[in-house]
Amino acid sequence: MTTNKTRPTTQNVTDFLNTVENDTMRADSLRLRTIFEEQSGFEAKMWGDTMVGVGQYHYRYKSGHEGDFFLAGFSPRKGQFSVYLTIPSPEREAFLERLGKHKAAKSCIYIKKLADIDESVLRAMIDASVEYLQQTYPDAH
Repeated sequence: MTTNKTRPTTQNVTDFLNTVENDTMRADSLRLRTIFEEQSGFEAKMWGDTMVGVGQYHYRYKSGHEGDFFLAGFSPRKGQFSVYLTIPSPEREAFLERLGKHKAAKSCIYIKKLADIDESVLRAMIDASVEYLQQTYPDAH
């Protein structure tokens, strides 16, 4: 069985976010933490060295691979944020059409700054991700 490299840590979230060098990104990071906590009802925790996640669920694939991951999260990267949400299609695409300026990959959404997106759409996306994963994994918390 393979072990997930990304696991919850005891690193302080605020301390980590305060290390973000760019002033706008640091302020946006702290705001994102608040948004994710408010929408999910869970306290943000560090996952690995650079990911901030809320909630947790345990998954097990047919292949036998299993692990734990957050219900929703983000990571401040060089020049942009990676936002991690699990929303099935076509609901995901409908949200993305209304989100604002972003780039989307299979497993994450990239945004440069919060001013580029509609915060209410991001909040709805966090709700949808948490709800979907809690329905899919009943022991999610």
